[in-house]
Amino acid sequence: MCGFRGTGKTEIGKVMAERLHLPFIDTDQLIEFRTGRSIPTIFHEEGEERFRAVERDVIAALPKKDVVVSTGGGVVIDPSNVEHLRKDSMLVLLVADIDTIEQRLLRKPRPPLTGLPLREEIAELMDRRRQNYYAASDFCIDTSETTVEVAAERVIRTLQDGTLTIKQRETGMAFFKTGRIPAPAFHTLETMFTAPARDPLTRLMGVAGYPCAHSKSPALFNTLFTRYSLNYHYTWFEDPEIDEIMRIARSLDVKGLSITIPFKQDVIPHLDEVDEHDARQIGAVNTVVFACGSAIGYNTDWLGVRKPLVTLKGATAVLLGAGGVAAGAAYALTDLDMKVTILNRTPKNAEVLAAQFGCGWGTLEDIGKIKPDLVVNATPLGMHPDDHSPLSDDQLNKEMTVFDLVYTPPETPLIKQARRIGCRTITGTEMFIEQAREQFYLFFGIDVPAEQVREMIP
Repeated sequence: MCGFRGTGKTEIGKVMAERLHLPFIDTDQLIEFRTGRSIPTIFHEEGEERFRAVERDVIAALPKKDVVVSTGGGVVIDPSNVEHLRKDSMLVLLVADIDTIEQRLLRKPRPPLTGLPLREEIAELMDRRRQNYYAASDFCIDTSETTVEVAAERVIRTLQDGTLTIKQRETGMAFFKTGRIPAPAFHTLETMFTAPARDPLTRLMGVAGYPCAHSKSPALFNTLFTRYSLNYHYTWFEDPEIDEIMRIARSLDVKGLSITIPFKQDVIPHLDEVDEHDARQIGAVNTVVFACGSAIGYNTDWLGVRKPLVTLKGATAVLLGAGGVAAGAAYALTDLDMKVTILNRTPKNAEVLAAQFGCGWGTLEDIGKIKPDLVVNATPLGMHPDDHSPLSDDQLNKEMTVFDLVYTPPETPLIKQARRIGCRTITGTEMFIEQAREQFYLFFGIDVPAEQVREMIP
């Protein structure tokens, strides 16, 4: 059990443990037992950092199976805790509205964690931790208007039966029959949805696009699921209409989607929330997290562009393209204080995107006048069937760095061309690695090392 204070983790956990004939562990109580001090005392005398270190040790030493665990409200902010808790386990997020939590905490007062009045502290911490709660959990149960016994029964029933009805599974299979999914992958879906011995707790995820059969994401994510012992399966959601994909995703209680061409902008009207920090400013979404009835959009593309280019801060850059991928790239390049010019076959589209980020704009023919230090390709050119370079040889020179965001194939026509001329090159694989790491963190709260992702890419 994870969730904020006052959502009922301890009480519900105890009832569940009794009904399932399993031992019950409250990690806060275990910390107090091991240290011989109350949690408020630890916070007061040694600070939160010391408390989190003790909590980390307690989480790492929990039994591996056959136990019901109630965790502290802030346990999910540490990726190492989430990695330990998620392994071969199901995490249930308990939520409640702020009025209910306030009333419950007033009956069991504890020293404040922030110095704010109780209601303000609840609102502040819940907002700060919400992304972590959503990432860490497999299922969500609202305890606002229910008894402990009823809530415990809902959790047990979810863990026994999952969340999908026969009708939902039939609808899902009908959708996947229309996509270009490889036969072995389709067989896996059939087993998940129709086999007598199916595991009702296996949840679905996928990449959404049209086309998207070229995506390496299913192979990577399914390998990561095995590595971190997560009960999930990742597949292709291929359809010409994003509203149909989102309808099916909600119906199948999907945990998350990676959004690719051409839906990074079109998906936004179908979301309940868009991350205000990055995705809203970029105007494009490549990651959707479904949690507690909401679909929340994020953008990790820009981080995949930014991280390989940190050493070029302040450079003169040309960005090719003006779509959703280019928007994320423009955000990253301007964040690195680069002087950016956006070039596109349709100049009007370049002008619109340039106005959004304060960049220059023009056509592909203008690259010779700019003499950039960096060229970033954010068009699909180089990916089948448009397998040619967006630039000619005379538009490149060996002093340039060329970054092609297309990652399939790993060595695109532009990368081959740039290497022949002597340019420094960065392949789309580097972007894929960094944005996938960020996606995995948003989906599951686990921080995967970049080298581990690199080794897993097929």
